[in-house]
Amino acid sequence: MNPLYLVAVIVISLVYIWTLYNIPIVVAGVRNLHSNKRKKKLLFSDKKRLPTISVIVPVKNEENVVGRLINALMKADYPQDKKEIVIVEDGSVDRTAEICRKFAEEHPSQVKLVRRSMSDGKPSALMAALKHVTGEIVGVFDADNVPEPDVLLRVASHFSDSSVVALQGKVLAINAEENMLTKFVAQEETVRYEGFMGGKEVLGLFVPLNGSCYFVRKTVIEDVGGWNTTVLSEDMELAARLVHNGHKIKYASDVRSWQEYPASLTGFFKQRARWFRGTMEVGVKYGKLLGNLNRMSLDAEITLVGPFVFISFILGYLISALSFIFPVELDFLSLSLANVTSVLTVVLLVAAGVAMICGKKPRKIKNLLWVPFVFLYWIIQNFIASYALLQILMRRPKHWLRTEKKGIIANSTFALENKQPCLFASSKANTENQA
Repeated sequence: MNPLYLVAVIVISLVYIWTLYNIPIVVAGVRNLHSNKRKKKLLFSDKKRLPTISVIVPVKNEENVVGRLINALMKADYPQDKKEIVIVEDGSVDRTAEICRKFAEEHPSQVKLVRRSMSDGKPSALMAALKHVTGEIVGVFDADNVPEPDVLLRVASHFSDSSVVALQGKVLAINAEENMLTKFVAQEETVRYEGFMGGKEVLGLFVPLNGSCYFVRKTVIEDVGGWNTTVLSEDMELAARLVHNGHKIKYASDVRSWQEYPASLTGFFKQRARWFRGTMEVGVKYGKLLGNLNRMSLDAEITLVGPFVFISFILGYLISALSFIFPVELDFLSLSLANVTSVLTVVLLVAAGVAMICGKKPRKIKNLLWVPFVFLYWIIQNFIASYALLQILMRRPKHWLRTEKKGIIANSTFALENKQPCLFASSKANTENQA
């Protein structure tokens, strides 16, 4: 047999296996939704026994949102002497430093401000903050987050189990209703958290860290060396390193925070390109996880190769398109790749249609009109993954590009729960009130 065809068979088999492997994970997560209602009773009745928690907030040019986050953390239902907020101001050129300095001056016992004149990315900012934290548990929130009032109490409840060393909370879209893109991203994130991560938690598999609303015991994060400042996905790299060192990460759907997602294709492209490139680099680096093969390490590596699978889909689409333009007899490699892509695309569209009908209330057949847009969204992600791989192959410099945040509240659920107006314009004008 031609070696090229043998490689093709292996690659195609891996695509099938990767897709089929994730189906029971999602099913487990969806089934668990009905039994995993938010806890009403917290484990700590005596607040004197609560652990100390340090929350790191890395910020750069976040004047539209940083005041909102710090206010939410200040008002969190947790003893003031048990929590601290460590803000790393990373060379902002707007009013971010001024807003943060005001909080630090007015609340010196709770808010620490670390100033850096030169910025070289979020991982470096996190490492700078680690030198100043004093809490037993270290948390990370991006500047555009709005954690729910009970978030720290719920974190403490989970960490009362000594076997829990790291925890990823659930992030919801604060601007889900801003436009069509944010609606898709919000739905995708819901599936990712409740389907994939919820399923992974139920099955005892690898739960990745997602950059915000996550918590790690200080002793553990110090033991593993903190964050890697040379990577683009410091959260995913830390998660892989924790697993490599024998630690398990817990997913807790009751630990919730609201976050702004990209509302423009440009912002979405830049964010996902960084995510995909970072994940692929971590996947290659931590191929060593397979050296100590177990259920968790195997699942971690399968998760990390996800972007490479996306690229395989693009190759199949291109071959199918070219076959219509230039009618030729496809060889085994091309035909197999095209067929695999077509079959899995049909599966994707059917699943999307069912989700659109069942997931939206009232349930209407016309929700199927969303399906072509789901397919377009999927294609865009495949192309972004391909672009990220091209950046790696061409050895393009790594740049940690921040996603612009406007402070928009465009989610009627959040607005209702927090008694705030649902806005569709920048909240920059409200910055003074935030601070």
